[in-house]
Amino acid sequence: MPDISVVVITFNEEENIERCLHSVEGIADDIVVVDSFSDDKTVELCERIGVRVVRHAFEGYTKQKNWAIAQARFPHILSLDADEAVSPELKQSICSVKGLWACDGYEFNRLTNYCGTWIKHTDWYPDRRLRLWDSSKGLWQGETIHESVHLNKGCSKGFLKGDLHHYSYYSIRQHIEQLNRFTDMMALEARKKGRTARYPDLVIRPAWKFVKSYFLRLGFLDGYHGFVVCLISAFATFVKYAKVRQLVHERKA
Repeated sequence: MPDISVVVITFNEEENIERCLHSVEGIADDIVVVDSFSDDKTVELCERIGVRVVRHAFEGYTKQKNWAIAQARFPHILSLDADEAVSPELKQSICSVKGLWACDGYEFNRLTNYCGTWIKHTDWYPDRRLRLWDSSKGLWQGETIHESVHLNKGCSKGFLKGDLHHYSYYSIRQHIEQLNRFTDMMALEARKKGRTARYPDLVIRPAWKFVKSYFLRLGFLDGYHGFVVCLISAFATFVKYAKVRQLVHERKA
């Protein structure tokens, strides 16, 4: 039966961190929070719960999460974001795995709560993530905001029942503000890879994004907030390519 270290990175997560940490009670044999010098009550709340807190300057999501894993006491890792929480069904699945660890890593679906509504369709669900694994068999990889856990070649993966609850945005304003930050990072990443943006990218890609998410992925079944999610996601695609185009012209100038 392996011991599990729960690893969380934080920055100004006072609104979410307690829910996240309480959700792993009964799973975690060790909890470490790596905080990027929050100036709210995040650290105070963590210390009140009694978990280890280590402060470390943010180096990007991939580097920060791998550095956080190195602070864990045990190699078997459950990695969570502060705005996530383990559902009761997923907790039961993880407890079962602790009793019979059969794979090198385990995936499960992530279900997002958007402005108080669970988004059960669109491109947001099922959002399968590998978050429980033996860290000697793989680490976080990726650039900017597209980080994910990659197991070494030949390693085995299993799938667990139950959702990881993701409390993404509490308001549309918050979503738009995050969109602006994320599209900045995505545009810079695209330019580093030599990508450009033509007019069809500004028109066809956003339109296809909406059609696929709202109609083909049944986003309309999530009502008003499903429509908002699909429309903002399409707009984010447009903004990303518009920013790429701007970066191309700035470089030529």
